[in-house]
Amino acid sequence: MLEPLHIEIHQPGPDHCVVTVAGELDVVTAAQLRHALQQAVTTYPRTVVDLARVPFCDCTGLGALMAANRRARERGAVLHLRCVPHAVACLLRLTHTSHAFIID
Repeated sequence: MLEPLHIEIHQPGPDHCVVTVAGELDVVTAAQLRHALQQAVTTYPRTVVDLARVPFCDCTGLGALMAANRRARERGAVLHLRCVPHAVACLLRLTHTSHAFIID
Protein backbone atom coordinates (compact mmCIF):
# COMPACT_ATOMS: atom_id res chain seq x y z
CA MET A 1 0.00 0.00 0.00
CA LEU A 2 1.19 3.49 -0.82
CA GLU A 3 1.96 5.82 2.03
CA PRO A 4 0.34 9.25 1.88
CA LEU A 5 2.31 12.34 1.05
CA HIS A 6 3.25 14.43 4.07
CA ILE A 7 3.63 18.18 3.64
CA GLU A 8 4.53 20.53 6.47
CA ILE A 9 4.79 24.30 6.16
CA HIS A 10 6.99 26.11 8.68
CA GLN A 11 7.41 29.84 8.98
CA PRO A 12 10.93 30.48 10.34
CA GLY A 13 10.70 34.17 9.48
CA PRO A 14 8.05 36.74 8.59
CA ASP A 15 8.97 36.85 4.92
CA HIS A 16 9.49 33.20 4.08
CA CYS A 17 8.37 29.64 4.70
CA VAL A 18 9.85 26.17 4.37
CA VAL A 19 7.68 23.48 2.82
CA THR A 20 8.94 20.04 3.83
CA VAL A 21 7.75 17.24 1.57
CA ALA A 22 7.96 13.52 2.42
CA GLY A 23 6.79 10.76 0.11
CA GLU A 24 6.48 10.09 -3.58
CA LEU A 25 5.44 12.89 -5.91
CA ASP A 26 3.32 11.27 -8.58
CA VAL A 27 -0.06 11.38 -10.28
CA VAL A 28 -1.76 10.44 -6.99
CA THR A 29 -0.09 13.10 -4.82
CA ALA A 30 0.68 15.95 -7.23
CA ALA A 31 -2.60 17.78 -6.60
CA GLN A 32 -1.92 17.85 -2.85
CA LEU A 33 1.55 19.29 -3.46
CA ARG A 34 0.24 21.77 -6.02
CA HIS A 35 -2.34 23.09 -3.55
CA ALA A 36 0.18 23.46 -0.68
CA LEU A 37 2.76 25.20 -2.85
CA GLN A 38 0.25 27.56 -4.46
CA GLN A 39 -0.85 28.60 -0.97
CA ALA A 40 2.76 29.09 0.15
CA VAL A 41 3.90 31.17 -2.84
CA THR A 42 0.85 33.43 -2.66
CA THR A 43 1.39 34.04 1.08
CA TYR A 44 5.18 34.44 1.36
CA PRO A 45 7.71 36.36 -0.77
CA ARG A 46 10.16 33.45 -0.46
CA THR A 47 9.29 29.76 -0.34
CA VAL A 48 11.86 27.01 0.22
CA VAL A 49 10.81 23.49 -0.73
CA ASP A 50 12.77 20.80 1.13
CA LEU A 51 12.72 17.63 -0.97
CA ALA A 52 15.16 15.55 1.12
CA ARG A 53 12.51 12.91 1.89
CA VAL A 54 11.17 12.54 -1.66
CA PRO A 55 12.38 9.22 -3.11
CA PHE A 56 10.51 9.56 -6.43
CA CYS A 57 9.03 12.28 -8.62
CA ASP A 58 7.22 11.78 -11.91
CA CYS A 59 6.15 14.36 -14.49
CA THR A 60 3.00 15.31 -12.56
CA GLY A 61 5.07 16.04 -9.46
CA LEU A 62 7.44 18.08 -11.61
CA GLY A 63 4.42 19.87 -13.07
CA ALA A 64 3.30 20.86 -9.56
CA LEU A 65 6.76 22.27 -8.80
CA MET A 66 6.85 24.13 -12.13
CA ALA A 67 3.36 25.60 -11.59
CA ALA A 68 4.31 26.87 -8.13
CA ASN A 69 7.53 28.36 -9.48
CA ARG A 70 5.63 30.10 -12.28
CA ARG A 71 3.03 31.44 -9.80
CA ALA A 72 5.79 32.71 -7.50
CA ARG A 73 7.47 34.59 -10.35
CA GLU A 74 4.16 36.10 -11.44
CA ARG A 75 3.81 37.53 -7.92
CA GLY A 76 7.42 38.73 -7.70
CA ALA A 77 8.21 35.99 -5.17
CA VAL A 78 10.87 33.28 -5.33
CA LEU A 79 10.76 29.54 -4.89
CA HIS A 80 13.89 27.62 -3.91
CA LEU A 81 14.41 23.85 -3.99
CA ARG A 82 16.56 22.49 -1.16
CA CYS A 83 18.05 19.04 -0.53
CA VAL A 84 17.10 17.76 -3.97
CA PRO A 85 17.54 13.97 -3.97
CA HIS A 86 19.28 12.14 -6.81
CA ALA A 87 16.06 10.85 -8.40
CA VAL A 88 14.55 14.35 -8.57
CA ALA A 89 17.83 15.87 -9.77
CA CYS A 90 17.92 13.31 -12.60
CA LEU A 91 14.36 14.19 -13.61
CA LEU A 92 15.22 17.90 -13.65
CA ARG A 93 18.31 17.22 -15.74
CA LEU A 94 16.56 14.86 -18.19
CA THR A 95 13.69 17.29 -18.73
CA HIS A 96 16.01 20.32 -19.00
CA THR A 97 14.06 22.09 -16.26
CA SER A 98 16.75 22.51 -13.60
CA HIS A 99 17.49 26.01 -14.94
CA ALA A 100 13.91 27.03 -14.05
CA PHE A 101 14.56 26.68 -10.33
CA ILE A 102 16.86 28.18 -7.73
CA ILE A 103 18.44 25.10 -6.19
CA ASP A 104 20.18 25.42 -2.82
